[in-house]
Amino acid sequence: MSTLRFKTTINCGGCIKAVTPSLNREVGADNWQVDTANPDKILTVTAAQATASQVVKAVQDAGFEIQPLAQ
Repeated sequence: MSTLRFKTTINCGGCIKAVTPSLNREVGADNWQVDTANPDKILTVTAAQATASQVVKAVQDAGFEIQPLAQ
């Protein structure tokens, strides 16, 4: 199981709702969460098969900006 962290522009419940279908498809439901209280809107993905490129594509496809954080 690996944990990936990203800085995003996912900053509210509506944004989370918009990105949910793509992230669920790429990494699975319940394998990710966004800390909207953090100024950097940190997306944390914990999944056995997830890659950073999959997550970046899913978030960008939903219309948001994303940057991997140093692990």
